[in-house]
Amino acid sequence: MLVVLVIPVYNRRALTLQALRSLSRVNTTGLTFRVVIVDDGSSDGTAEAIHAQFPEVTVLPGDGTLDYAGGTNAGLAHALSLQPDFVIAANDDAVFHAEFVQRLVACAVAHPRAVVGALLLSWAEPHRAFQVGQVWDTWYGGWRIPQHETAFTLPREPFPVEAIVGNCVMFPAEALRTHGLLDAARFPRWWGDCELTVRLRRAGWPLLIAPRALVWCQPNTPSRPLRSLPRGQALRALLWDRRHPLNLAVQCSGRWRTAPSTLAGAAACVTYVGRLLLKAAGLGGTWPEWPDPARP
Repeated sequence: MLVVLVIPVYNRRALTLQALRSLSRVNTTGLTFRVVIVDDGSSDGTAEAIHAQFPEVTVLPGDGTLDYAGGTNAGLAHALSLQPDFVIAANDDAVFHAEFVQRLVACAVAHPRAVVGALLLSWAEPHRAFQVGQVWDTWYGGWRIPQHETAFTLPREPFPVEAIVGNCVMFPAEALRTHGLLDAARFPRWWGDCELTVRLRRAGWPLLIAPRALVWCQPNTPSRPLRSLPRGQALRALLWDRRHPLNLAVQCSGRWRTAPSTLAGAAACVTYVGRLLLKAAGLGGTWPEWPDPARP
């Protein structure tokens, strides 16, 4: 069985090498396991370091314009050309458990046609679940991610979810060949992973989390509040820069395309924009902490 893991990278040599060191210790008994790095024009010596320390890893060069979705797609396309059984899309700010591949594959074999996500944990709090099990909630403003789940509170057996983030997710190769890759034109940096997994779920590919396939991830860095930016920068982020996490077109399109209905997507966009305006005016603070949503 051939499994190919794909990671897009850019100017994070230390993180990339850390991820590759953990991958070098992975148990691949009974599998053929390949790692593909897409280096999008890094200037910090990432590619050279990989060649020197991990010569078995395939490094595909980019020109600096691929970003997350384009880099991931380049890696996925190369992986599919190798005729694999499964392809894993992952990030470089991750440390992988030695048995994570075996456990992802075991889950996929036991649940044919399933797209299988690892159990993501925060490396700042190694027991705490990280962006796992988001549930659509229109009046919250879209996807609501549980904040209090841990490795000890989640089910011990594979469990279904409505969407999976792209930090570490394994796709049957057939699913990608049939339904395509990330929508890099609409979602160059944000939302592409969620949109792809929701698209596959709608097409009949169940989404599961394998709770024993552990991956520790770097916590997200919050973006600067809009009110702290000069007006021109804030407007550019909101209206033109599709790579900015607060860009309205990307945020609303992501909600629209992953919502359970057109009406739910529209209502969630209105709620999201309202929250954003309150924060920009310094009136909204943080969104009230609601109880964690129930798992589907």
